[in-house]
Amino acid sequence: MTTEPRRETKKKTQEDRLLDHDADGIQEYDNPLPRWWLNIFWATIVFAAIYMLNVPGIGTGKGRIADYERDMARAAVRRAAMAAKAPPPSAMTDASLLAMSRDPARLKEGRERFATTCAACHRADGGGSIGPNLTDDFWIHGARPTEILKTVSDGMPDKGMPAWSQTLKPDEIAAAVAYVLTLHDTHPPNPKEPQGQKVESGGD
Repeated sequence: MTTEPRRETKKKTQEDRLLDHDADGIQEYDNPLPRWWLNIFWATIVFAAIYMLNVPGIGTGKGRIADYERDMARAAVRRAAMAAKAPPPSAMTDASLLAMSRDPARLKEGRERFATTCAACHRADGGGSIGPNLTDDFWIHGARPTEILKTVSDGMPDKGMPAWSQTLKPDEIAAAVAYVLTLHDTHPPNPKEPQGQKVESGGD
C-alpha cells in the first residue's frame, strides 16, 4: 500500500531537480555539493589569501618581509654563538693543523666536508678539475697549513673560489684543510697539470 506513493514522491523530487536546459533531448540533474564541502572550499580560499598577503594582525603577523628579517636575525645569533665556541682561524697554527691531520675523527669530518664543498672543483681524489691539483708539490697561494687555511677561508673570488668562511664554521674549514694535507703525494690518476710554485715539502 505504501510502495506506490513513495515511488511517486521520489519521482517528483527527481523531476523538480532537473535543470531547464535540454541538449538533444537530454536533461541534467542539479545535484549541488554538500554545504560542508562548500564551506571548507571557501575557507581554504580565504586562508590562502591571508597566508599569501601575510596581513599584519592576522595569521602570522607583521608581513612576509618582517618574517624574513626576523628569521635572518635569529640565524645570525645562532651562527655567532657557534662561531664563539670554535677557535678562529687566527688561533690555528701549522702545528695544530698538522696534528689535526693525524686525528682520525677530524679527518673523517674533513673528508666528508671536502666531498660536499671541495670535490666539485678539485675532484674527490684531489687531482684537480676546475680548481688546481691538491696532491702535487705545486701551490698557487702557499703550501703551509695556515696559508691553505687562509685560502679556503677567504676564497679567491677572481678565480671562482668562494670564501668558505661565509658559509662554514671555522672548525669545519680547519677539518677540511687537515684532510687536504693528507692528499699530498697520493698520485691520483690523470691529475691536472701543475700550477703555481713548486714547494718540496708540499703541505707538510
